[in-house]
Amino acid sequence: MTTIFASTALLQDGWADNVLIEYDREGWIVGIDSAKDPQQVSLDAEFISGPLVPGMPNVHSHAFQRAMAGLTERGSGKKENFWSWRETMYRFLSYIEPEDMEELAAQVYVEMLKAGYTTVGEFHYLHHHTGGQPYDDRAILSRQIIKAALETGIAVTHMPVLYAYGGFDGASTTEGQKRFINTVPELMKIIEALHAEYKHTPQVTVGFAHHSLRAVSPEMLREGTQAVRQLLPGAPIHIHAAEQMGEVEGCLAWSGKRPVEWLLENGNVDENWTFLHCTHMTDEEIKALAESGVVAGLCPTTEANLGDGVFPLVKFFNAGGRFAIGSDSHISVSVVEELRWLEYVQRLVHRERTLIKQHENPSVGAVIFEKTLSGGAQSLGRKIGKIEIGHRADFVVLNPDLPFMTGKVRDHILDAAIFASNENPVRDVMVGGRWVVRNGRHKREDHVLDRFRKVIKKLK
Repeated sequence: MTTIFASTALLQDGWADNVLIEYDREGWIVGIDSAKDPQQVSLDAEFISGPLVPGMPNVHSHAFQRAMAGLTERGSGKKENFWSWRETMYRFLSYIEPEDMEELAAQVYVEMLKAGYTTVGEFHYLHHHTGGQPYDDRAILSRQIIKAALETGIAVTHMPVLYAYGGFDGASTTEGQKRFINTVPELMKIIEALHAEYKHTPQVTVGFAHHSLRAVSPEMLREGTQAVRQLLPGAPIHIHAAEQMGEVEGCLAWSGKRPVEWLLENGNVDENWTFLHCTHMTDEEIKALAESGVVAGLCPTTEANLGDGVFPLVKFFNAGGRFAIGSDSHISVSVVEELRWLEYVQRLVHRERTLIKQHENPSVGAVIFEKTLSGGAQSLGRKIGKIEIGHRADFVVLNPDLPFMTGKVRDHILDAAIFASNENPVRDVMVGGRWVVRNGRHKREDHVLDRFRKVIKKLK
């Protein structure tokens, strides 16, 4: 057993002082004792100076896209939107080889850890050679992603993505989509191989994703969902839904239903599902999605960067909906910025302040933080998001020495960390019982950055 002692920590029932936490060699919390007399704590315990909070899950990542950040901000003289951005992305990924994927993923995972993310949900649709032919090892690109996670220390829920068509009603794929294409049996071979290799690795969870309703047929959606449920009962299942109006209009033309509406009626969804983005919903869809128990995976900085629109969070939250955050295209890798945008865009739409709050807890920062922790844990299918016995020892220590943190206690700590500065409030990060960030630095960041720079030079 290893023991840490925190002067203040955010436990499941709220803030507590003088908290002793024990975790085992596999990274599981096995004991919690609060209100301890510091003078009676064993000298073998590690004393934590700073507020201790659970690590944040990042439920939606396309790791390779971090290397594109800043390369799509030039106007072409035409109307720019997600669909034009996507063509640039296709051209970029056509050059990526397996060894590149590991280096690109490692860099963004280091950045995530330094920002306070301790688990990542990798929505992985890049499977084949640049011409579309499978590698001898169909799972090689997935293995590179997981290898990067294990090297950097971030926990990962890896979700190979089913992708078969270029649009609704079985439209042909484009040249840029050839590296994505699999049948259900082909994708399940990847998932089976990964599960067999990593099922005893507590830092790795294997899930499944349908790319979107435009990229899989209803038959494939049912077949894929059934296959993964048989192999991995309770595994996370993710899907893009209603991110852009073009998708909504295409779905209406194809089925007479909107994407969220169709999925809730026909997808046989449950609490293991996460619908990503859900930007464009009717009031009826908002209510039905909230009642379904499905998590809404929100990526505010990417949705803003792509001009997707604004998720109706106030209505969804008031209806009891569950939500989590992701950094998606990684135009920003910041827990603080994603959480801040969740609230700020709602203030701009409604022209009011302090919208995501509860009667029993008026702290916007605390409510958003707690809801994204619980939604993220559900979305990624891991025992995370809580400092509680039986959960992973995934902790973030906030820096009490920063000016905007001075004098802050209890929920004001989170309000200040999220809303009071652009400076990263994270000092130390532990994942699975191992410190991976100390005093703001990742233990391997220089080595990882050097490799990343070499890949970028090659791609350029």
